[in-house]
Amino acid sequence: MKTVREPRYRQIAYAIAEKIADGDYPIGSKLHARSTLSAQFGVSSETARKAISILNDLDIVQAVHGSGVKILSQEKAKNFLNQAQETSTIQTLHAQIDNIMTVQKTAIDNLSDSLATLFEQTARVQKKNPLAPYELLLSEDSDVIGQSIGQLNFWQTTGATIVAILHHDELVLSPGPYAILEKGNTVYFVGNETTFQTVKTFFYPARH
Repeated sequence: MKTVREPRYRQIAYAIAEKIADGDYPIGSKLHARSTLSAQFGVSSETARKAISILNDLDIVQAVHGSGVKILSQEKAKNFLNQAQETSTIQTLHAQIDNIMTVQKTAIDNLSDSLATLFEQTARVQKKNPLAPYELLLSEDSDVIGQSIGQLNFWQTTGATIVAILHHDELVLSPGPYAILEKGNTVYFVGNETTFQTVKTFFYPARH
């Protein structure tokens, strides 16, 4: 996840504002010179100056030349900290959303690659074994029970060819158009990659 880092001078401005908001720096009191602040926070005088400038612009303190920094408002210090917290929360949410979207994009890309591989391998297997039959068990609720293959116009409707029927443990090869389909038969057929669903829909059309 992305992390949001505030500039060092803003971090120092927050630290000073927090002390003002908590009453550690009373209204009307004065802070040390910038050189002392820079030593206290372990930063350059320029960084300390920028931190004071932020608070000065917001009327939280008043920088008096040659006389230090005067504390002006505890309320404005609290408002500054509250606004900073809200901004930090928004930035964190943006970072979380970016992270989630990145993870989802990676997952979608991986899924897309996996599907492409699956389709490629399926096509390769189908090409190498074009006569590998599909099979479908006929249950009693099928509308084709009691009809012959010829009556059903099976090939004309589905584009598939029935190559065998398993009937009471007896496998009948090349059953022909006069073979009757009965309850419990397992029908073996060949066709392209969409054949199985086409045949299944033919035997068991959706009922409304």
